[in-house]
Amino acid sequence: MSAHILIVDDEEIQRELLGGHLKKKGFTVFSASSGPDALIVIGKHTIDIMITDQKMPEMSGIELAGKVRRDHPNISVMILTAFGSVDDAVQAMKNGVEDYLTKPINLEELDIILSRIIDKRHLIKENEQLKEQIRKAPRFPGIVYVSEAMEEVMSKAARAAESSATVLVTGESGTGKELIARAIHEVSKRKNKPFVAVNCSAISENLIESEFFGHEKGAFTGADQRRIGKFEQADGGTLFLDEIGEVPINIQTKLLRVLQERAFERVGGNETIHVDVRIITATNRDLEEEIKKNVFRQDLFYRLNVVSIEIPPLKKRKSDIPILIEHFIRQYAREHAKPIQAITPEALDSLVKYTFPGNARELGNIIEQAVVLSRSDTITARDLPIHISTGDEKTDTGLGLDEQVAELEKTTLWKALRENAGNKSAAARVLGISERKIRYMLKKYGEAAEIE
Repeated sequence: MSAHILIVDDEEIQRELLGGHLKKKGFTVFSASSGPDALIVIGKHTIDIMITDQKMPEMSGIELAGKVRRDHPNISVMILTAFGSVDDAVQAMKNGVEDYLTKPINLEELDIILSRIIDKRHLIKENEQLKEQIRKAPRFPGIVYVSEAMEEVMSKAARAAESSATVLVTGESGTGKELIARAIHEVSKRKNKPFVAVNCSAISENLIESEFFGHEKGAFTGADQRRIGKFEQADGGTLFLDEIGEVPINIQTKLLRVLQERAFERVGGNETIHVDVRIITATNRDLEEEIKKNVFRQDLFYRLNVVSIEIPPLKKRKSDIPILIEHFIRQYAREHAKPIQAITPEALDSLVKYTFPGNARELGNIIEQAVVLSRSDTITARDLPIHISTGDEKTDTGLGLDEQVAELEKTTLWKALRENAGNKSAAARVLGISERKIRYMLKKYGEAAEIE
């Protein structure tokens, strides 16, 4: 333990006794014989904790505590009191005093109280530091982080934003690749022009060319009017091509031409369209491996990979989890009009220990579910999915499909019953099934002695 402690007592022997004990414990100790003297010491030195006697001439301990709490709120105060004035000490605690100790002083009890006060001070300080980190960290819109790994990512993104070079963003699904792309656009010179995002994996192969470059009326069956493609829509701004590894090889050839010449023709048209577009692409695939399989063009890869940004998975940047949780709580509490303000230490610990195969997207979904399900203003472990709250994470169950479905069904049943205190009718309403079905499932999986 380490702290600066001020002892205030009009009895010199008492000051010396306490001071000697606290110095042996490694504290820096100051002393004062009265309330006014204590205020002078506080004005000259940094004090973390003040231990003051209650009964003193000139100014009582409670009066002194009131002045200190008002003028120096960062100082924790402990009152020493006789048995007869315990009520006064309790009242003082209601007014912000940290704790009290009765005379004669039990030094072991004193150590326990001081340890508790110091732990609380450390927690408050860490919370303040975390809030300051949160305030400073998001230099980019929508990006919340404190980890060194993400600091490196955002540093590279900031440098990339200064140019119009193509950027390839890689990382697992759910790491926030589109957020990085949007952030680069928002701090670039193109920020007042369009940002157009395309999920290449969501477009059928026979429509992707039209989606990218547009088409003329009559270009194919169903083309009853001209359509402007994504490249034209993004002219002057940024085009984000997500899941670029899903683009068919024949379209890759046309993409390469656009990157080289900044020009193309609409499907079914002869007019050459010139555009000024900044290209950012993203993938969770290993494109170099795709090149070896002859499903991705090497020359296109080199064009796209001028600046490469790899986003680390959430399990490799655990320090980002607490502030992401706070960010998601605020976001979803506002969206769902719920008075959620915090998360319990137990629930936070469970989330930090989880590996998040779905990364930040999965964390956001978990917090949204917890916000919706929570019955109070604080998310608890019972609001989290069972495999997280119990720490029973199974990334490879070795079960067949039928067994996995049964396991999921059983887990969902137990969760609904726990959340409704074992009430079968209420659980049935939550699950959208009949109470008869609930009873059948209980018989199937064994009557719920496990339900807590």
